[in-house]
Amino acid sequence: MKMHRRDTSIVPLCSALLAALMLASPLAAVAQSAPASSSSTVPMDMGAMPGMDHAGMQGMMPATAGSAAKPAMNAPVKQPNAPDTSAPSSAGMHDMSGMDHGPMPEMDHGAMTGMNHGPAPATPATSDHAMPGMAMGPMQGGRAPADARSGDYSDGIAASPAHELHMHGGAPAGMLLVDQLEAFHGRDGNGQSWEAEGWYGSDTDKLWLRSEGERSGGRLEDGELEALWNHAVAAFWSTQLGVRHDFGTDPQRSWAAFGVQGLAPYWFEVEATAYVGPSGRTAARLRAHYELLFTQRLILQPELEANLHGRSDPARRTGSGLADAKLGLRLRYEIRREFAPYIGVVWTRRFGATADFARADHQAALDRQWVAGVRIWF
Repeated sequence: MKMHRRDTSIVPLCSALLAALMLASPLAAVAQSAPASSSSTVPMDMGAMPGMDHAGMQGMMPATAGSAAKPAMNAPVKQPNAPDTSAPSSAGMHDMSGMDHGPMPEMDHGAMTGMNHGPAPATPATSDHAMPGMAMGPMQGGRAPADARSGDYSDGIAASPAHELHMHGGAPAGMLLVDQLEAFHGRDGNGQSWEAEGWYGSDTDKLWLRSEGERSGGRLEDGELEALWNHAVAAFWSTQLGVRHDFGTDPQRSWAAFGVQGLAPYWFEVEATAYVGPSGRTAARLRAHYELLFTQRLILQPELEANLHGRSDPARRTGSGLADAKLGLRLRYEIRREFAPYIGVVWTRRFGATADFARADHQAALDRQWVAGVRIWF
């Protein structure tokens, strides 16, 4: 009888497989309870970042398997009963055992020697805090170059010759103005006349001189000279105190003078002076003029003058009250500020007893004169 024998060659193989499964089950359980390793994420090729010095960034990257990185020097000491920071968080963060989670000190960009920022253009730093290698570009502020301008802001312009002049009227100064030096032609005759003034002193106190008169028929008809002490009492006003002397073909007269002069609103130059003489004689003069600029060089100057006397003086052919009034218009062209020729017209009107004296001398009460002259000052 032929007997079939059972094949038992597969039994050892099955036994080995079963033993392997039994050994693998505890390892799988341990693997599930252990934190995920860095190999569970997509590996980052640190070598693909040229120029990055990973050795100088200790404590910034976690240690990988097989690496020989040293532990962080500033790793905090684990306190008793402290929570295990190596355990995975609820957000599924990866193991960052090499990261120092303590307070982050100020980052020193100079320590990142391996970082390549690329070539920067060589430009001068515009600030004391500019980082080397970083092109800040033009910006407002900072320090100007050493040769930008001179230290005293003069830009190379020489100092004024009056640099020693004291301010606030400390240094005396002077001026001479010949306002009218002219020839005239009128109904009563032809002649020449002048009107001038000058002063010397400070802004507060000055010695003031004034003179005017006319010449006709080859002789001096009338003239006067005033010497006054001028004292400033306001920004544009001053008082005057002095003497006046009249001379010419008529008898001479002397007067004590006092008055005010200054700049009235709307740029009117005003002079008001009172005079007291011997024998109870009194007089007053009011003068005002204005400059109307057509251009910076072409100027029209209207002028009004009125003279009053307290009593008649037949020797000098003047009456009491309003003796005479003059209105002049002079158009000048300033070739230079110091030199200006002009032409004009002047109307003279005599009143009261003064007009009677004029008629007795075969002169008109109203006279018109054409004038031409020059205005100069020094």
